[in-house]
Amino acid sequence: MLFLTRLFGVTGSDAERSVAGEQSIIEQIVELVLVAQSKAATEQKRPLRRGTHAKGICVRGQFEVLDVKAGRDPVLAARLAKGIFATPGIYPAVVRFGNSDSKVNSDFKPDVRSLSFSVDLAREDTPFSDPNGARQDFSLQNATILPINDATAFLAIMKVLTASNPLAGLWSLPVKDKLRALRTLTLVQFQTHQKMKPYQQLRYWSNVPFRHGPVDVVKQSATPSADNSARPLESNNPNGLQDELVRHLGEDGKMSSFDFGLQFLDAGKMTYWGQHMGPNFWTENASVQWNEAEAPFHTVARLTLLPKSQLSPDAGEAAYFDVTKHATPDSTPIGSINRARQHGEAASRKARLQADSMGETLRNSSDHSKPLLAQKQ
Repeated sequence: MLFLTRLFGVTGSDAERSVAGEQSIIEQIVELVLVAQSKAATEQKRPLRRGTHAKGICVRGQFEVLDVKAGRDPVLAARLAKGIFATPGIYPAVVRFGNSDSKVNSDFKPDVRSLSFSVDLAREDTPFSDPNGARQDFSLQNATILPINDATAFLAIMKVLTASNPLAGLWSLPVKDKLRALRTLTLVQFQTHQKMKPYQQLRYWSNVPFRHGPVDVVKQSATPSADNSARPLESNNPNGLQDELVRHLGEDGKMSSFDFGLQFLDAGKMTYWGQHMGPNFWTENASVQWNEAEAPFHTVARLTLLPKSQLSPDAGEAAYFDVTKHATPDSTPIGSINRARQHGEAASRKARLQADSMGETLRNSSDHSKPLLAQKQ
């Protein structure tokens, strides 16, 4: 099995990777991300939205950093107490729940769900103030891994998805890229066909690794509290997930919360098909799971939603989350996928916000011209 996963694109050593050659790959990815974003908008006859996670809803919350030293082994506590997690405190947050597809679909179309949020670090009344970064962003999905393994697999699957005929696009790829794309598509099918649950009752994972201080590397997870309340979803409502979240925020007495945990990369304890692998293996292969039995999550914070806090649709569309741009120096993302996705996401965001700005200008021009037209008549 180890041989098969290597055959389908999982890299086993640094010799199989070319970070220097990634720049050309990333440039191609950016071009295709913009093509896919435009294609989705054209097919649905709507304005540009996010290149992925096109449909979502933004609300407000608070991010409470817990006392990581309480009741813990001092060595573990010292590892956890880095950056924002070094001192207990409560920070305001903007939270977005969404669907991962690049199209705006019914909430009942099989899909991966996402939880993204930004934590405001610029306020003087909070224990961790970062006037330069101003905030720290997090992006998670209800799947333990990212189906796209690395930048090479990212480019391969984008070529398939943007082709006029995806099957022909797949067939046109070199053999190794065919296998990478097939593995990605297979993992996507497993992830999208999960049991349907309300946003507030799902568990989410970061999928990709981040630095945690000068030495450690971690993944992140947000686990729903057992008493997060929700009503049964209405299967005939295409906005069932969003509407249930809005109902929860407006009607329920206790707001949903998520325990936020960190999982350390401990290469000496972690195995892949029974074999120990070097640290770079775990950071460079986004489609490889870090087994929780070998590397458990440690709760360091709690994200709690605020009642009646839904942002307006326009404010929700204007909001964005960037785990590279908005990261403290000791929490930056690492790995091939992170090096690639930051450029694709930034280009997609720029295209979307520019389109929104142009649309607003045209609407204002139209509004201003109405009195003139009326006078001429």
